[in-house]
Amino acid sequence: MVAWSRHPAAAAPTASRAVSSGSTGSVGIGSVVSANRVARNTTAASVIAPIIPVTCTPESFSAVASTIRTPTHTRPGRSAGTRVKIRVMTSVRRKASSATTTTLSTSRTHAVFENVPSMATEVLESIVPVRPSPMALHVSQQRAREKRFLASHGLPTVPFEVATTEAELSDALGRVGTPAVVKTAAFGYDGKGQMNAARRSDAAASWQALGGHELVVEKRISLQAELSVIAARGLDGQVVHYPLFENRHANHILDLTTAPALVPQAVAMQATEISRTILEALDYVGVLCIEFFLSTDGELMVNELAPRPHNSGHLTFDAAVTSQFEQQVRAVCGLPLGSPELLRPAAMANLLGDLWSAGTPNWAAACAHPDVKLHLYGKEVAKPGRKMGHMTAMARTVHDAQDRVIAARDALIA
Repeated sequence: MVAWSRHPAAAAPTASRAVSSGSTGSVGIGSVVSANRVARNTTAASVIAPIIPVTCTPESFSAVASTIRTPTHTRPGRSAGTRVKIRVMTSVRRKASSATTTTLSTSRTHAVFENVPSMATEVLESIVPVRPSPMALHVSQQRAREKRFLASHGLPTVPFEVATTEAELSDALGRVGTPAVVKTAAFGYDGKGQMNAARRSDAAASWQALGGHELVVEKRISLQAELSVIAARGLDGQVVHYPLFENRHANHILDLTTAPALVPQAVAMQATEISRTILEALDYVGVLCIEFFLSTDGELMVNELAPRPHNSGHLTFDAAVTSQFEQQVRAVCGLPLGSPELLRPAAMANLLGDLWSAGTPNWAAACAHPDVKLHLYGKEVAKPGRKMGHMTAMARTVHDAQDRVIAARDALIA
């Protein structure tokens, strides 16, 4: 997300090479470049969550800060987001005329773009351009809306139903069929906010564990592969995309990404066309990740959208002509998009906090692999399942790259 500065002293936009730091994952990606540096050198401060730049004074933006850090659920009879509108409208609007670009770092790693109340971005858009748009946020931050958006544009998804009560959940399981996956419509990442339902009678247990809010029921399918397309769309409508990536997960957390994905060319072309359709339907500006399921019978289905650079695209920092981070800066600053070409086949392995369980990993042993790049995110506390960094390898083939990056990661705890 970006809010553009109209301050008369703002300098002309310039491109800047991104750095690899910050948080990662299906819900966090780290700062593209230093937000302060971007603010000094361009007419916009690029928003890559968890940094949320907007054009207003530090005092007025404190209203947005308190809103973002507070759940949007309100007491019965009061619409969600009312508090957002009151605080933003009375503070941001009042002071926007004397605006300078400032940034806000949210206090939680996963308070990323998807979790910012869309009401707040809608209000900001009435003052300054916001990129990606509030509409893109509104659609992608809630699974039920996202599924309905995809279906309304004729795009393939896993069979799904929406439920708001235990009785509706039972009916939904009956219509979708079991086994199924029950997910919270809002929030949830890396396998959180979901559970399996083996039979319709599991509705009560699922509702007790996840209920109280809208739920999405998805048919469980037999998977051949999980894939992703990282694509970008500029202000002029130009669209570029990286080669299709293949993703492997462990305990619902991304473990390994390889590029290009070893799937039939027809599948890669279909994924690319679907991605372009989504970008254009949302009038999207910025980097968007589209995650796909490929079933064992060859059917390609959209799983979910991430309106930002994505963990599966972190390998582009080393392996592509233009990284996804630089691509984001180019797109939201109105600059021509860079080449998404891969330099060589590549593989990326995530580094989770589990690697620290016996002490500090052996960095020297990993760095003894000269063709592997190490990226750490500077997080002070290592926790099981927490993404602490990643490693990237390039090689002559995808399989060689995968073997190299796994060997380097294994060396950390050998």
